[in-house]
Amino acid sequence: MKIVAWMLIRMIGLRFIGILIGISLFALSIDVLNNIKDIQALRPGSAWIMAEYSIIRAPTVFANYLGLSILLATLLSLTELSYRNELVALWGIGVSPARLCIMLLPLAFVAGGLQFILNDSAIPATTPQLRDWGVGDYGRDKLKVGEKDPIWMRSGPDILRAGSANTDSTKLSDVIIFRRDANGLLREQIYAHSATLAGDRWTLTDVQVYYRDNLQPNQLATLVYSGAMKPAQAGARSGAPEEMSFLDLSYFIDNAGFGIRPVWVYETWRHKRVAVFFNSLVMIALCIPLAMRFRRGGGLGALFAIGVGLGFLYFILDGLALTMGELGFVAPWLAAWLSPLLFGLIAVLMALKAENV
Repeated sequence: MKIVAWMLIRMIGLRFIGILIGISLFALSIDVLNNIKDIQALRPGSAWIMAEYSIIRAPTVFANYLGLSILLATLLSLTELSYRNELVALWGIGVSPARLCIMLLPLAFVAGGLQFILNDSAIPATTPQLRDWGVGDYGRDKLKVGEKDPIWMRSGPDILRAGSANTDSTKLSDVIIFRRDANGLLREQIYAHSATLAGDRWTLTDVQVYYRDNLQPNQLATLVYSGAMKPAQAGARSGAPEEMSFLDLSYFIDNAGFGIRPVWVYETWRHKRVAVFFNSLVMIALCIPLAMRFRRGGGLGALFAIGVGLGFLYFILDGLALTMGELGFVAPWLAAWLSPLLFGLIAVLMALKAENV
């Protein structure tokens, strides 16, 4: 059985690599062609800027098409085995759909691990450069990371927003502090032209303080604010949860999202960061019992069409559930795990039915 398992892993794995590279290179080529003027404007006269852009953009593209690639690779391999009646042989020696899934677990975990590494390490590492270049989608981003860009900070229930900051965030300008009570309700709003950190205290200059209940505003030359502020912007962190690492998502959750987005948005993406590891396993688990229904070489077109259809339904539902989670309509864990759990259950039911045929 080890030889059979190795043969199947090698067969699907090679097709997976080929399909992933082929689709990703095609998508990258389209991306470069669509933005070629903006890319060349980054470094006029450079012959390497397009290659550099492609390399930095590659992790995002690979992550987007990895799930689809493992689905297509599995379907192609099982279609070929069915066409040569080799699935009948596997069935004859007692290899059930469940056992076949177990044989392919190493491939599923390698693909899942690659997906996790791309989403959790490669994309957060390359995103700051893409944001700095501002090409394509990144030219219309809602929050950029840089010395002159807005910065958010938090101390207890208080939220601070600064129009700009120096590199180590010790000098801020255009400062707004939202002072909240224990229930999270706004009680004071402080505007300051600048703020300078000394120890754990911020010295605010040219200050205006507004109070709730329509009390008379107060204007001060200076004001000392005490609070150990934790910055939202640190290293590769930004307000975009899809481009943050697992640790950065936890950092934002621990600090109530710094007032940038509701905390459930970051909770949804943290669950999603783990759930995406199982995408490849679900794709394989869906294809195997489906192929058992066509194991004698007939209806291969139907096999491929149904498999691709199930895969696209999976990714469509996954996107809808993720959006519902970001909007707060469903619990974060449900938004992230709905597709893997639902289609995993469908795969189990299909496998049980195939074994009883």
